[in-house]
Amino acid sequence: MARQRRPINQDLFSKGGIITERDPDFCIVRLRMPAGMITPAQMKEVGEIAARYGIENIHLTTRQTMEFPHVDPSRLEGLLGELEKNGTPLGAERQEVVNVTACLGTRNCKFGIIDSVGLAQEIDKRFFGKDLPVKVRIAISSCPNGCESERLNEIGITGIQRPIRDPGLCTGCGTCVHYCRENAIEVQDGIIVLHEPKCMECGFCIMPCPFHLIRGTPPEYRITVGGHRGRHPKMGRHLIDVKTPEEVINVVDKVIYWIYRQASMDSMLPEQLDDIGFDDFKKTITRMIHG
Repeated sequence: MARQRRPINQDLFSKGGIITERDPDFCIVRLRMPAGMITPAQMKEVGEIAARYGIENIHLTTRQTMEFPHVDPSRLEGLLGELEKNGTPLGAERQEVVNVTACLGTRNCKFGIIDSVGLAQEIDKRFFGKDLPVKVRIAISSCPNGCESERLNEIGITGIQRPIRDPGLCTGCGTCVHYCRENAIEVQDGIIVLHEPKCMECGFCIMPCPFHLIRGTPPEYRITVGGHRGRHPKMGRHLIDVKTPEEVINVVDKVIYWIYRQASMDSMLPEQLDDIGFDDFKKTITRMIHG
């Protein structure tokens, strides 16, 4: 005999993290996990919560979070309460700022230039779930390796660092040439030459220098806007480089404010930026940043 369902709170379906399934009698519940970080204790409890609510499988999404498929909507209130208590609350999916993603960055990665996890968590605190005319994905990669495909997001943030060589001390050994993935460095007559147009400012040539003669500028943050995955992928375009996490937050705030005030619901953000002209958008944001 089938279990009698309790009344369903339809108001819960206005929350973006609840998605109606192909079978409309069930739904998917997406969790919020900024930068994809979760403690072992939280992970264990997520599994136990899923088991208590009859969830047979947990789906790991491309945006560093989890979702429970085939959830009985009549049990949503209890489920959401337990997830909130566990620190893994309901996520987002609709026209809003959704889960902010990041690589491990300087906390763990030998290539890391910026603390991408800490920055993602701060951006999440300030902007997650903000209602907008279009969906906004924010992704952060600690270096130009782009492990988070940040330039394929509406807002992308990349850590960059420019190499500085002391030509009077450099021996021209060529170690940095070996580590450069862009063929931006070569030895000419025993002298290291950097071809700046080819340099991605990844900093990979700095650490391997056996004599520690290559230094790096302080880490910076390259911000791109207007990227998109989906059925028509598009690379985000360079908006600005800034020097501090606080400046990143300020730029993100201005871009999200512009989207809130100026964007429409008729098309994705990249297409709208094409329509108005990205250069004009860039000038507007720059004026807003500098007041």
